[in-house]
Amino acid sequence: MRLSVPAAKNEETSGLSAATVGRFGGVVALSGELFDAIEVNAARTGNHKRAAVRMSRLAVQATPAGMSRAEAHMRAGEQWLLADEPDAAVDEFRTAIADAGPTFDDPRVPLARAMFALGRSAEADALLRELKESEGRSLARTCDLVAELLTEQGDLEGALDWTTAGVDACLSSEDQAELQLLLRLRYRLRVDLGLPEDDYDKLLDERRPGPETPAAGA
Repeated sequence: MRLSVPAAKNEETSGLSAATVGRFGGVVALSGELFDAIEVNAARTGNHKRAAVRMSRLAVQATPAGMSRAEAHMRAGEQWLLADEPDAAVDEFRTAIADAGPTFDDPRVPLARAMFALGRSAEADALLRELKESEGRSLARTCDLVAELLTEQGDLEGALDWTTAGVDACLSSEDQAELQLLLRLRYRLRVDLGLPEDDYDKLLDERRPGPETPAAGA
């Protein structure tokens, strides 16, 4: 769940809310704060379908204010996936792609996830190939998301390939936060595949905090 700012406590859960969060006067505003609040409520209640329906409506009807329609459709699609309705998720992710607006993550990754959930593996694989052949492997977060997806599908070798690409991208951009996630996932994959330690595994050891040195006289 992605939170841009702390969610409002008075967020309603049905229709287009009359809450003050995410509104300009009488007009509902498409904002990260409003979607954060909806996601928090869905996580609390477990009612992801209600959240998905509301987000889908907002993505079409609300006035953009700090969030693109493409991002709104992306987040609606994620809620449809959590509601175990991948068909509806596919529609939202495809709309996000067609909109071509800025999104936090590449919509082709969750679209591939939805395709796998529908048993449409060939289409999912085609999306991942498209990512691999485009700029996807130069973005550390995209590499992380694809690697996690492939791990879930049991393709450990494919996941390892993406984590290695992600580590390379991190080292090029000095993205330390994502680097730690990728190094740990890559290490677990290599262990599961029975592969020996390599230089990137040693890099993880170098970044892992060691035991504190006892103070003199302790």
